[in-house]
Amino acid sequence: MSSTPQGIQGPLFAHPPGQTSVNYSPDGKYLYTAGTNTFIRKFTTASKDEPVTIDTTGDNTGIVASNDKIISCSEDCSVSLFSSITNAPSKLLLRTILPARDVALSPDAAWVAVASDDRVVKVVNIEDTTRVFLLREQSNSNKHVSFHPSGNYIAVSCTDGVLYVYSLTSEEPELIQKVDGIIKRVEANDEISAKVAWCPDGRAFAAPTATRDIVVVDRENWAKQRSFSGEHTGEITDFCWSPNGAFLVSAARDGKIVVWESKDQKAVATYSHKNICSLAWHPTENTISFTTNEGRLYTLSNVVPGELAGRLKLSTRPAPLINDTDAAGTTIRSGQGRPGRRASPNPLESILGPDSEGELEELDDWIENDDDGGYLDLVSNGKRKSTFQDSTREPKRPTYGSIWSPSIHEPFQPSATPWRGKRRYLCLNMVGFVWTVDQGTHNTVTIEFHDRESYRDVHFTDQFLQDKACLNENGALFSCQPNNGNPAMLYYRPHESWANRADWRTSLPEGEEITSIALSENYIVACTSKGYVRVYTLFGVPFKIYRQKHTPVVTCASYRDYVLIMGNGPVGADGKTQLTYTLENIKRDETLQNNDVVALPPGGNLASAFFSDNGDPMIYDSDGVLLVLQHWREAGQARWTPLLDTKMLERLAGGRKEESYWPVAVAQDKFHCIILKGGEQYPFFPRPLLSEFDFKIPLSNKPAEEHEQATSADALEETYLRHGVLLSLQQDSAAARILDIEERMEISNRENNIDRALLQLLMMACKEEDKGERALEICGLFRQKRTLDMAVKVAVKYERTVLAGKIGELRDSMELEED
Repeated sequence: MSSTPQGIQGPLFAHPPGQTSVNYSPDGKYLYTAGTNTFIRKFTTASKDEPVTIDTTGDNTGIVASNDKIISCSEDCSVSLFSSITNAPSKLLLRTILPARDVALSPDAAWVAVASDDRVVKVVNIEDTTRVFLLREQSNSNKHVSFHPSGNYIAVSCTDGVLYVYSLTSEEPELIQKVDGIIKRVEANDEISAKVAWCPDGRAFAAPTATRDIVVVDRENWAKQRSFSGEHTGEITDFCWSPNGAFLVSAARDGKIVVWESKDQKAVATYSHKNICSLAWHPTENTISFTTNEGRLYTLSNVVPGELAGRLKLSTRPAPLINDTDAAGTTIRSGQGRPGRRASPNPLESILGPDSEGELEELDDWIENDDDGGYLDLVSNGKRKSTFQDSTREPKRPTYGSIWSPSIHEPFQPSATPWRGKRRYLCLNMVGFVWTVDQGTHNTVTIEFHDRESYRDVHFTDQFLQDKACLNENGALFSCQPNNGNPAMLYYRPHESWANRADWRTSLPEGEEITSIALSENYIVACTSKGYVRVYTLFGVPFKIYRQKHTPVVTCASYRDYVLIMGNGPVGADGKTQLTYTLENIKRDETLQNNDVVALPPGGNLASAFFSDNGDPMIYDSDGVLLVLQHWREAGQARWTPLLDTKMLERLAGGRKEESYWPVAVAQDKFHCIILKGGEQYPFFPRPLLSEFDFKIPLSNKPAEEHEQATSADALEETYLRHGVLLSLQQDSAAARILDIEERMEISNRENNIDRALLQLLMMACKEEDKGERALEICGLFRQKRTLDMAVKVAVKYERTVLAGKIGELRDSMELEED
C-alpha cells in the first residue's frame, strides 16, 4: 500500500519542465541537477542556501560527478568538464556527432564514457582528451552507459533493446556479451529507463524489463536471476541500488516509488509521487533525492523504514543470485575474487599508442572531405522561416465573415517530418535517410545509406538551413528558403563523379519560396510559391519553366522523364479545394494527364505521393489507403485503384495493436513503410526500421482471420482482382517500351496466377447445384485458352455436362478470335 512521503523536502524549482537528472558527489557533500536549460544546479546537502548555478553550452541530457569534478553532456553534442571547487568550466572533453544522451565516470574518475544518438560509444581520458577509444558493436543509437564497480567492464544500453557488455582488461576493448530480451526498445529521448545498474559487489547487474519489472543478470553466465516484480504498473523511469546493495529503489510512470530489499526482492516501502524521471541514493545516509519532468527536485529522508534501516550500515551485500552460497551469509566485498585492474591508473594506456592523434584524424576524414561540396559557405546565423510549413497537413479552416475563402491543401514535402525537439527527417526512402539537427546558429545534416558497401555516409554542417531533401542512387538534392535578403536556393550533390566539383547550387528570384522538390534519374524539379514549376538537368542546366494552372502547388514527385505535380483545383461542395494532378513527360514535352482530380476519401487528405519502383504513380491518404494510378499513359483513362487498406491488416484485427504506418516506398509488389506505435504520427529517432506488407485489395468488410485458408472464396477473389490490377500496369508499361525476357515471363506468370485463382473459384461453384451461371461467368474471365480446356475437365469431373458444353463453346469462340 503506497503512502505519501512524510520526510520529504521540496519542491525546489531547479530547471524548466523537461527531462531532469540528479546526481550526488561520492562524498555526499553536494547534489547536482541538470535539465533542459543551459546550466547545472549545485546544492550543498547540509545547507539550505541557494544553489550555485554553473553555465553550460546547451540543454543538458546527463550529469555525473566525482568529489572534485562535474561532467555533463548536452543536446548540442558537447561533453564538458567542470570544477566543483571553482564552479567553473575546465574544458571540453569531446564532441559527439549526434546529441549526447548519457555519461558515466569510471570508479577511478579517470575516464568518461558517453552514449549518444550515434552508434559508437566514446570513452575519453579526462587528463589527456586525445586518448579516446571507441565501442563500435552497437547496431543502433545508445541511451545509457554504465561502468562496472571495478572499472574492468562497461555496459551499453542500445535503443533497439539490446545490452552490450565490453571488457576493458585487454589491450583493446572487447565485446564479451550481447544480451537481448531484457530491456525494451525505447527512444533516445524517452523518459523510460533502459539502463544497467551494476550491483555494488560487481557479480551481477540489474535492468528494467518490458514487463515493468527489474531483473538481475549474473555476470558469470549472463543468465536471468531473481527479479523485483509485482509492484509497478507503469514503465520504469529510473532505479538505483543503495550504496551497499542491501536495497534497491525504483520509480515508474504509475506514480510510485518502491523500496525493495535486495535479499528477498520484497517491497519494504512504497511512496506516491508522480512524474519522477531520475533517482539518486545518498552515499552515506538513508536518503534519496529525485527529480521530476517538471524540473523539480525533492529529497526524501528515512526512505528505508524502521529497523530495516540498520542494514544500510552493513558492508557490501551480495547480489541476489539463485543458488548463491555467498548470499547465505558471506559478504562479498567489491572486487573480491575478480580480475583486478592493471597497475597503470589508465587501463587503456597502451591501446591507442603514441600515434593515436593521427588515427583519430583519420576517423574524422570522412567529415572533413564533405566540405569540398560547399556545405560550409556562410550566409547568415538566423533561422529561415518559410510560410509553407511541411508539418502542416490539415487543410485550413474557412474564414467566415465579409470575405469567404475556401479550405486548401497545404504544400508539403513527401517523406519529410516536422521538427520534434531539435531534429527532423528531411527524407526517408529505400536508398537511405536524411535528417537535420538544429544547433541554434546552424544545422547539422546527416545522410545515411542502407547499402553502406556502395555508398559512404555523409555528415556536414549546414549554414544554409536546408529544409527539404531528396535522395536517390545518383545524388542528394537540398533546398532552403529565403532569409535576411538571401534568396531561396537549390543544391545538388552527386554521390560520385569522375569530374571535380560536380555539385552545384542555384538561386531563385527574390521573394520566391520553394514549396516542394523532386529528384529523378534524369531531372530535378522544384515547385515554388509563385506557382512555377522549375525543371533542371542533373548538372544544373535550366531545362523548363512554366506556371502550374492549379495553385498553390501542393507537392511533386518524379521518375525518370515523368513528373507528377499536384495542386489546389476548383472548390468542391464541401467548401474545400479539390486536389488535382498533372502528369507530364518532360523529355518529350508531353502532357499525359492534365489537372485531373486526385481520388481522396471524403474529408481526407493526401499523406504522400511517389512513384513505385516500376514507375507507376502512387498516393497514400490520411485513411491509410495505398492507391495506384492505372492507365496513366492514356489521356482521360487514368483512375486511382486501391492496393492496400492498412486499417484492414490482419495484425490490427480485434484491436490487438494500435499503430499507423508511415509510407516509404512501393517496391517488388510490396508496401514498404515505418510502423508508428500508439498515437505517433511521424517517425522519430533512433532511426526506425522498415517494414513491408503484401498488397491486399479491400474487398471484405473485416480483416481476414489468421486461420482463414488461402483457398477461401474471398481470398481467391482478392487474388484474382489484385493480379488483374498488377497485370494491367505491366501491360501498359509493355506497350510503351520493349520488354526483356524476364519481364515477359513476369507477365506470363501473372496471367497464370489469375487463371489459377479463377479455376479454383470454378471448382467451388461446380460443387454447388445453384451456381451454374456463376461458373460459366467465371470461365468467361480466363485469360488463356488452355485454361478453358482445364475448365471443361473440371465440369466433367463434377458431372456438370451442360456447363462443360457451354465452356467448350467459349473455347471455340476464343480460337476463332485468335484466328
